[in-house]
Amino acid sequence: MKQKKTAYLGLFLALALICSYVESLVPVFVGIPGVKLGLTNAVVILMLYTIGAKEAFLVSMLRILLAGFLFGNLFSILYSMAGGILSFLCMLLLKRTGLFRIISVSAAGGITHNLGQLVVAMLVVESKKLIYYFPVLLLSGILTGIVIGIVAQEILLRLPRDL
Repeated sequence: MKQKKTAYLGLFLALALICSYVESLVPVFVGIPGVKLGLTNAVVILMLYTIGAKEAFLVSMLRILLAGFLFGNLFSILYSMAGGILSFLCMLLLKRTGLFRIISVSAAGGITHNLGQLVVAMLVVESKKLIYYFPVLLLSGILTGIVIGIVAQEILLRLPRDL
């Protein structure tokens, strides 16, 4: 069973990196830096619901580091790490309550990812004025989180039960 889990970790990490690469190619024009589709959140949330929290967190952090070195820079790693950790913790807590469905968990993850990045950006540039970006980041987090949640839910329905 441990070998099977290890194989899945590699597969999910590769899938997350592919999603990161595809996302880096898709321009999102809303006038605010940091707005993205959140494709890799589908991989993380699927892992959270199928394999386990520790494994999902590990793949999320490795993906952030590798994608940052491959497609970004040190600042993209910093922003993504803050957003990724906050988002993961929020999704994990909501999932564990048993009160929320995968779509709601994903939407909350999208919102908190943007919030984490915004807080780090405010610290880096030493300006509280960046908070004015939050309404757009909130809306984009909700919308992309819902879409990614729907995609993850549909994939989850089609995955084998012995994953």
